[in-house]
Amino acid sequence: MKVKRKIIEIDEELCDGCGQCIPSCSEGALQIIDGKARLVSESYCDGLGACLGECPQGALRVVEREAEEFDEEAVEEYLEKSGTDDMEIPMGVCPSAAVKIFGDQPTSCETANIPRAQEAAESRLGHWPVQINLVPVVAPFLKNASILILADCTAVAYANLHQDFLDGRAVMMGCPKFDDVEGYLAKLTEIFKTANAKQVTVLHMEVPCCSALPMIVRKAIKESGKIVPYEEIMIGTDGKILSRS
Repeated sequence: MKVKRKIIEIDEELCDGCGQCIPSCSEGALQIIDGKARLVSESYCDGLGACLGECPQGALRVVEREAEEFDEEAVEEYLEKSGTDDMEIPMGVCPSAAVKIFGDQPTSCETANIPRAQEAAESRLGHWPVQINLVPVVAPFLKNASILILADCTAVAYANLHQDFLDGRAVMMGCPKFDDVEGYLAKLTEIFKTANAKQVTVLHMEVPCCSALPMIVRKAIKESGKIVPYEEIMIGTDGKILSRS
């Protein structure tokens, strides 16, 4: 059914088919077709405009017009199919944005007696992608999940990240210093509105530029209108846990 709503409009005269807008569309609504960026389906576009800042030609804009309603379930199904191993990634789509859910990961109990040298080599990551800018708002691994949002540097600083924090969690990571803070806020707010998250843990560094990440997450939870249990953990530059709250 068509309703009047916001949706992306593409100026084909300006579009040169560079494909820079494709990875920023979390719903996979944009593809390069016949050398131009085009909407795969109106129902896949949420109209938030996350792709706008990626176009060097200024060919994208948000307009309000009659369009098919945004269909979250259809997007989820589309992304699941796009993430399968035997499905060809369309031309112009960043391969890093393809959603993948891995097989069952070992639990903490199952790995309790494994020698630490072997344990450290076992990845606990259960899905892909992990970058905040690439994770689709309706990614299936976010549904009813405990979510870990971590600053990029914590993955290097904290030696036992996989063993201590990744088990049983959906993971998103990014850097508030170098990425778009407003984009983070908009995406995380939408995720908390729709994912029904069980709990959120934020892992960040002690350095000042990293302090924005927990603030963004707390604000996103508030703006989503949801009540989500929240934990914040600060990692020192020496790799030790400095505080938990």
